[in-house]
Amino acid sequence: MELEARQGTSLTLPSAGEPLNPMLTCKGELNSVHIGEGKHDFDGEAAIGRIPVISANGTPLMACNPAKARKLLRDDKAVKKWSKLGIFCIQLTFNPEQLKSQLIAVGVDSGSKFEGMSVVGTSDTVLNIMSEATSWVKRALKQRRQMRKARRYRNTRRRECRFDNRLSGKNWLSPSTKARWDAKLRIISQLKRIMPISKVVVEDIRAKTRKGSKKWNTNFSPLEVGKQYFYSKLRGMGMEVLLKSGMETKELRKQYGLKKISNKSKSVFESHCVDLWCLAASITGAKHPTTKSMHYMVPLRFNRRQLHMLQFSRGGIRRRQGGTLSLGLKKGTLVGHIKYGLCFLGGNMRNKFSLHSLADGKRITQQAKREDFKILTRIAFRTRFLPPINEVGILGGF
Repeated sequence: MELEARQGTSLTLPSAGEPLNPMLTCKGELNSVHIGEGKHDFDGEAAIGRIPVISANGTPLMACNPAKARKLLRDDKAVKKWSKLGIFCIQLTFNPEQLKSQLIAVGVDSGSKFEGMSVVGTSDTVLNIMSEATSWVKRALKQRRQMRKARRYRNTRRRECRFDNRLSGKNWLSPSTKARWDAKLRIISQLKRIMPISKVVVEDIRAKTRKGSKKWNTNFSPLEVGKQYFYSKLRGMGMEVLLKSGMETKELRKQYGLKKISNKSKSVFESHCVDLWCLAASITGAKHPTTKSMHYMVPLRFNRRQLHMLQFSRGGIRRRQGGTLSLGLKKGTLVGHIKYGLCFLGGNMRNKFSLHSLADGKRITQQAKREDFKILTRIAFRTRFLPPINEVGILGGF
């Protein structure tokens, strides 16, 4: 009872004068670090974010402003929810009689290390996303191959070596390329669960081609194969895919009077999301960004099959490392702790859990008890909310 009371109080949305943010400090107070949206002054504009809304039966509805979300929660007409992206939303306790929704489009851009998305309506900017690209798959496959070869010379269980090319003649996508595009598909599919998105605008990338080599141009490049895989999956989700070139994006940016910075690693609106907002706004008809805040996302990585450490411990024993379960709970589960606020589950030791920070992924504690936290949802990304900043080019939130 005490846990429910403390969590119910701590995770309640703040008053209209405070930033909408369910992240807690160690003292149980609201903190402006993680999820939520408030009012901020940015270049003389009030950056007002939107809160995703879903009906009682799970149908995505039009996002509302923070004041409306607070009123619905206060009147017990909605409950707090978190999506699998770690984005805060509300779910109504009833199903509206009339479902009215505006045109909502999402702009998507691919990058080698950082990627971005921007969800824009006919007038309001719902949210902006900057995420780190999945870049560890190639190294992980190489390590797995080395471990498998080493096991063939030890007295241990193993599968027989396969010599035949079982993928010959099939539509095959390299694991590293597939992981990159699948990460974007997961984000869009989860956004579609909480917002009525109907169109996806993509800045089309083009790989290096050879004159007169049709087969090379269409199949060899991982970019070409990957983006066609991405487009086909989006259409399979019922989304309309619209393609724009880099020059068109530049012209749109000039048309809206927005600037872009060259440093792609800075977690600000002007590094990635500015182009994506222009792409989405060109379809929906939005005039200017109503918020330049962002959700910074990092995909969670778990050792699903590497069950032991690579190096021996004392006595020639390999210490246990991998797996996706922690005392019966899934690793990466978003929880609300009575002391540490929002965090996610890691490993376990002596019937106690490890909790990790959503901001940087670092371990907060190894002594968490099951009765001290409440399970919220299972997340695939650790998400940090970054409010807008006053000057372009200054790193915000990190």
